[in-house]
Amino acid sequence: MTILDHKIDFAVVLSVTKANPNGDPLNGNRPRQNYDGHGEISDVAIKRKIRNRLQDMEESVFVQSNDRKIDPFKSLKERAEANSELERILKAKDSLNDEFAMIACKEWIDVRSFGQVFAFKGTGKGSGVSVGIRGPVSLHTATSVDPIDITSMQITKSVNSEPGKERGSDTMGMKHRVDFGVYVFYGSINTQLAEKTGFTNEDADKIKNALVTLFENDTSAARPDGSMAVHKVCWWEHSSKLGQYSSAKVHPLLDIKKKNEEPKTIDHYSIEINELEGLKAEVIDGR
Repeated sequence: MTILDHKIDFAVVLSVTKANPNGDPLNGNRPRQNYDGHGEISDVAIKRKIRNRLQDMEESVFVQSNDRKIDPFKSLKERAEANSELERILKAKDSLNDEFAMIACKEWIDVRSFGQVFAFKGTGKGSGVSVGIRGPVSLHTATSVDPIDITSMQITKSVNSEPGKERGSDTMGMKHRVDFGVYVFYGSINTQLAEKTGFTNEDADKIKNALVTLFENDTSAARPDGSMAVHKVCWWEHSSKLGQYSSAKVHPLLDIKKKNEEPKTIDHYSIEINELEGLKAEVIDGR
């Protein structure tokens, strides 16, 4: 496998239809919005979906969500200790942070992609690790092209939670959704950090495939099947390690404009990808 030897920029166009793409727990789980009324999906939520897709591809992932775990470990430390080499370092008296980072990057694709903070106490006196790994793959928060409309509905229960009580219709709370919105997020892959974590050209292809299929196997009550879809992935591969252009010049090449005053589908938007000299995007339709 070859370490990534050229900079990559990318952009993803996705739509949300009657779903909650990313609820804000500090605001009653309403879909996230900025002060201008545009919808947002946090970079953390996007990374979670990428990790899930990598797991579906049978890649080894360190940060697994509880509902998607494929091993018996109840904490990140337990998962790290299951690796005999990392367990040895955790028990060692000497600080071996660099060796720990190298092994962790080799073992888990999400660590060598996004980075990870390891701060674990060891079993012996003075043992343990405290190391932060910077990953080459960086993501922006997804933002809707236009302000979003949020619909809220009250939901109730009509069954008894405990025995001996009369059947009632007690209020449970509120459920929120975005009626329709087109969102865009951007990202890049840095070659200097790729060299440090061992991120390869093959890893970049796996990230690209995860972006194309981002919402497959991602069904929930807040996001019914088919309510969220990737429409375009723009993938710019530069010809050098530093890239011919900065990401600040590449990302605006994606131009999205609404064709209708009140767009209701992705067809009500025009999507154009402009070009810079010597740099052309690979445009992939979502599945």
